[in-house]
Amino acid sequence: MLERLFHLSAHGTSVRQECLAGLTSFMAMCYLIFVVPGMLADAGMPHQSAVAATIWVTIIITLIMGLWARFPVGVAPGLGITAFFAYFVCGPAGYTWQTGLGAVFISGVIFLLLTVTRVRQMIIDAVPMDLKYAIVVGIGAFIAFIGMKNCGLVVADPSTFVALGKLSSAPALLAAGGVFLIGALMARNVPGAMVLGILVITVLGLALGVSELPEGSLVSSSLPLPTETFLQMDIRGALDHGLLSIIFTLTMVDLFDNMGVLIGLARKAGFMHEDGHIDNLDRALVTDSIGTMSSALLGATTATSYLECAAGVAQGGRTGLTAVVIAALFALSLIFTPLVGVVPGYATAPVLIVVGALMMQDVVRIRFQDFTVALPAFLTILSMPLTFNIATGFGFGFISFTVLRLLTGRGREVSPVMYVVSACFAVNFVLRSL
Repeated sequence: MLERLFHLSAHGTSVRQECLAGLTSFMAMCYLIFVVPGMLADAGMPHQSAVAATIWVTIIITLIMGLWARFPVGVAPGLGITAFFAYFVCGPAGYTWQTGLGAVFISGVIFLLLTVTRVRQMIIDAVPMDLKYAIVVGIGAFIAFIGMKNCGLVVADPSTFVALGKLSSAPALLAAGGVFLIGALMARNVPGAMVLGILVITVLGLALGVSELPEGSLVSSSLPLPTETFLQMDIRGALDHGLLSIIFTLTMVDLFDNMGVLIGLARKAGFMHEDGHIDNLDRALVTDSIGTMSSALLGATTATSYLECAAGVAQGGRTGLTAVVIAALFALSLIFTPLVGVVPGYATAPVLIVVGALMMQDVVRIRFQDFTVALPAFLTILSMPLTFNIATGFGFGFISFTVLRLLTGRGREVSPVMYVVSACFAVNFVLRSL
């Protein structure tokens, strides 16, 4: 049945390989169960309902991504968007979380309209291959930076912004050991190298007292449900308050965050053809749109494809079965939420660093000898980790590519879609700086 549904043989994979990939992706992204609800609680939402909404959105939309779009990707409320929602929309901007959810729902409707009218597909098709490769590389640098940050290998610094962390700390040492362990296992072609690395570092951390098992029962006494946030979105309030700039920002950031992640993962999973076409991308984009509207309905923020699933793709995930496994594990987490917290950030950080190295391989495909390509590619790659935002990297790349082609008399080589998107990014940057 699984062979008929997912065509495993045609994709050069197996049930075991897909399950390993799903487990790897789950371990890399399960931290969202704790991080996202925490930010939503800061926005004023009831914490338990925020936890339930976050997990249920992840389960439902990831299942659709696996069974219908057939992408090996998990979908969940995004961290960047959630931070924008909690610490700007419901913070300095002064709106209630109900009004914020109304803006999220409206942005989801816009996503869906852009998708069914194939505008999103047109944008992706208009992106030059060099920039598509740069997006993959930039995401690799971004995800490695996240891994280094999560384990303390790099830290914030008031004078240099970022600096080397305290390498003598146990989390940093364990993470560094995990990088070498996973790297050696992968070099030896050991199956399940990433999962083994996560498990070994987790057990070592527990044995050395770096992390501890959670207190109390490891099993939830009842099934969590988002009773206090379900259908609490205030669409009329969002429209009455004129949240056009917020809705525009939500739309732009999520549109290109999703696009960047899907392009990057599709490239590594072998879904992207030489001409840049990606199989089943239209279904994946529709799934993201449905996810955003579902998030608002249940009481969470904009749903997005998770970058951490690159770990599962690197582990061999090639079909929607990987996503189904991710969804099943999140369903289990509804009961074993305390147990999920056993896997610390320093145990998953090595996976993110290794995956970053794998995604960096596409840098050799970029035509750096053409400076109208080299500079936009460089800005795309560099700005993603430095601004901690995939969509910003898109914007720098699009605008610089368009402007350079115009200034060098090659404006006709730029598609009309690229001009429109570049202008939209320019407007978005202005709105975000006000």
